[in-house]
Amino acid sequence: MGITGRHDQEIYDVVGIGFGPSNLSLAVALEEHGASTPQHPVRSHFFERQTEFGWHRNMLLPSTTMQISFLKDLATFRNPMSRFSFVSYLHASNRLVQFVNNQDFFPTRQEFHQYLEWAAAGFRDRVTYGAEVTSVRPRTEDGAGTPDLLEIGVRGGDGSTGVVTARNVAISTGLVPRLPEGVTAGEQVWHSSEFLTRFGERAPEELKSVAVVGAGQSAAEITRFLYDALPHAEVSAVIPSYGYSIADDTPFANQVFDPGAVDEYYFGTEQARDAFWRYHRNTNYSVVDADVIRALYQRSYEEQVRGTRRLHFRNLTRVAEVERAESGTRVVLRSLLGGRAEELTVDALVFATGYDGLDPARLLGDFDRHFLRDAAGRHRVERDYRLVSASGLTCGVYLQGGTEHSHGLSSALLSNIAVRSGEIADSIVLRRTERELDRTCPTAEAPSAA
Repeated sequence: MGITGRHDQEIYDVVGIGFGPSNLSLAVALEEHGASTPQHPVRSHFFERQTEFGWHRNMLLPSTTMQISFLKDLATFRNPMSRFSFVSYLHASNRLVQFVNNQDFFPTRQEFHQYLEWAAAGFRDRVTYGAEVTSVRPRTEDGAGTPDLLEIGVRGGDGSTGVVTARNVAISTGLVPRLPEGVTAGEQVWHSSEFLTRFGERAPEELKSVAVVGAGQSAAEITRFLYDALPHAEVSAVIPSYGYSIADDTPFANQVFDPGAVDEYYFGTEQARDAFWRYHRNTNYSVVDADVIRALYQRSYEEQVRGTRRLHFRNLTRVAEVERAESGTRVVLRSLLGGRAEELTVDALVFATGYDGLDPARLLGDFDRHFLRDAAGRHRVERDYRLVSASGLTCGVYLQGGTEHSHGLSSALLSNIAVRSGEIADSIVLRRTERELDRTCPTAEAPSAA
């Protein structure tokens, strides 16, 4: 059945745009709200561009672990009794005892992905995969007055198109891979977001020289993986800093990801917000876990002991030029140590150079003019992650990401996903209740002053 045929008779309370971990967590929160009020469930549906659930599949490298506790799952911090918790998944998989015996607070990335897939499978009836939301437009239910509904344009994987109607949307389209200006991904130039797919397309013996650009966790993990997977290859780590910097995951620093820290940041002064970033940026940005740093240094040291060298760390170095050559990809590097240039020819060049944040304006189009921005040109966002309207809209646009400027460091991270999604779900339900009260108990018109 086409997009329109499935949804044309329905007005949803919320349509989720994207179905990664954030909107999956929202689906869980809405499901559990419905379980507590079965007579009045929240009507929701989600559209996801991928043809099946997937979260950073191309970085599910062997033995890589999560950087957060298993308790920071889709639901536990909001509802410790949730049947969608990681512990519930372990129980359902008959692996709870073994996980406890393993005595590790941090599951592998592969296992956590399996948990997310397990949870997502419970919402098959509320998700349309292989479907892309192309537009969001406001309209009024009665054809007059302030817009109170949203028309969401959707294009299915089969080419069908349709319009779905909702009172709110929750945008969670994920991050956009970032490459340096002038660099284009291709057969030999990859972004980390496509790493395992690209790597699998090449015969290992073809990769005699590879380079990884970046200073963060992904760059270090890919460098370690390539070194181990290609024992014949020269592996270069092009690092803009002077070596890798360690991620601060100590208890006091980790408090910056606590749910309560969101209030401290949101209601704090500009001076306080600046301090959050100045003192705690090293908890997440361009930093690497200590065990990965040690593993790479150990490999480098073992090479020194053996008197061989194929792992090269080029510190304080930037990529100046990239071009395709007959024998591979030519890369010109420029060191900040004296400004000297170096040229490499590699069979694969991997940019682990991060992502650009969610920009709702790309999706909202002309509708974006209804929403206020701050002095820096960023969207103003309410505490419940709802865009601030300039025109009194009763329909809502919620953001799952892209709110670091308003809600702090954990805005786009898994650390606070359960509480954040719960707050969005609560807001949707509360505003629906207020709207229904307004309809059943309208305020009497004030008498004319004439």
